[in-house]
Amino acid sequence: MRIAGLDRVRSRILACIGGLTLLAASPLSGQAQAATPPPNVIFILADDLGYGDLGCFGQKLIQTPNIDRLAAEGTRFTQAYAGATVCAPSRCSLLTGKHNGHAAIRGNREIKPEGQVPMPADTITVAHIMKYAGYTTGLIGKWGLGHPDSVSTPDKMGFDEFFGYNCQRMAHEYYPEYLWRNNEKVMLNGKAYSHDLMTKEALEFVRRNQEKPFFLDLSFTIPHSKLQVPDLGLYADKPWPDNLKTLAAMITRMDGDVGRLMALLKELKLDEKTLVIFASDNGAAYSDALFNHSGSLRGHKRDMYEGGIASPVIARWPGKIKPGVVSDQVWAFWDFLPTMAELTGRRTPANLDGISILPALLDGQAIKHPPLYWEFHERGFDQAARIGDWKAIRHGLTGPIELYDLKDDREEKHNVASQHPDQVKIFETFFKSARVDSELWPIQTAGQKKAAGKAKAKAKGSAQ
Repeated sequence: MRIAGLDRVRSRILACIGGLTLLAASPLSGQAQAATPPPNVIFILADDLGYGDLGCFGQKLIQTPNIDRLAAEGTRFTQAYAGATVCAPSRCSLLTGKHNGHAAIRGNREIKPEGQVPMPADTITVAHIMKYAGYTTGLIGKWGLGHPDSVSTPDKMGFDEFFGYNCQRMAHEYYPEYLWRNNEKVMLNGKAYSHDLMTKEALEFVRRNQEKPFFLDLSFTIPHSKLQVPDLGLYADKPWPDNLKTLAAMITRMDGDVGRLMALLKELKLDEKTLVIFASDNGAAYSDALFNHSGSLRGHKRDMYEGGIASPVIARWPGKIKPGVVSDQVWAFWDFLPTMAELTGRRTPANLDGISILPALLDGQAIKHPPLYWEFHERGFDQAARIGDWKAIRHGLTGPIELYDLKDDREEKHNVASQHPDQVKIFETFFKSARVDSELWPIQTAGQKKAAGKAKAKAKGSAQ
């Protein structure tokens, strides 16, 4: 009964979204909208790709010519941020417009035998917004925001079509026993490379929907571990460790498939009718010195430093987004939903943390962003926030606040908290107000979290 009630609430909200447009607020409104309808939208999300893993972001050894071309033909954002420092909460922020302090999913919590903790049944996603704007919506790749029997499967969260992994843990295996097509298993018996299948599905989705507007969330699993690839390609003879050759080959393989997708858009004459955004869900999981995955930034996946949350974001839309632009506009994943709402002339749901960055995308207009906030629960409780050029990080609820001036110190080498006590107080206050408590993700110290894990394991052992 509770689920049915929540569905009714969501239906009423969606009816409002579907029935009301904000044409006056949209740059594609009125007569201009008739001549230039909102574009198709493809959001390509890499998995654990570091800020410095692309040639256009400074990578010297891994070849990414197609994604580099995206940057040359569009805008490269140097101060864009993922939704979180790990997978599931980052994707939740992307889809729902809420940061970690308000989002339903704030960590990678597993459900056995398959899946993760689901989003609530009444969740409104960007897919709902696009669907009610007349788009066919598709998700290909990794979901990780529910389990197969939950209220939070892609079809229940606004996606007309789904192909890929329901469970992000199972997405660590590139030769899976099966993938999901909507709510049906597609048996593979461990003989097919999943990334290739997902690329094929993405190309077919575009072909199938070429005559009508579509939104494709293409959530690749590359280069997340485990490191597996059918062949090493350009890197077979490199004098590198095998794991690094494999990692490089995976990234270049993904790049080639981005190139295939862009070629198809041109073939179908959809190139100028399609907004393509490329990003990574969090920082690099790898910290080898050879590739320097985070570039000059400090930290990696699971860190609150820039290397853990900065995302190498690129946006391309010929004729609308100027080519060859490098933008320092600050924005984050939770801005995607309100941006798409404005793009399509839909009303943005209330109580979001994100803002529309459409003026920055289309006109290069500088937008002052509200304070940004992240939290992370795997190592106890970590918080990070950015207000203007100031960035604060705190490890533990009562730990000292680290303060960095990103304008002069993007590498976060110099903690200047002792020199700016007034700024530290601002962040102390903000850390309290930026979040609401979550039953699923309570605030715990690292010691409390470890003790709770031991108690859970002991209880499980006693029950067996």
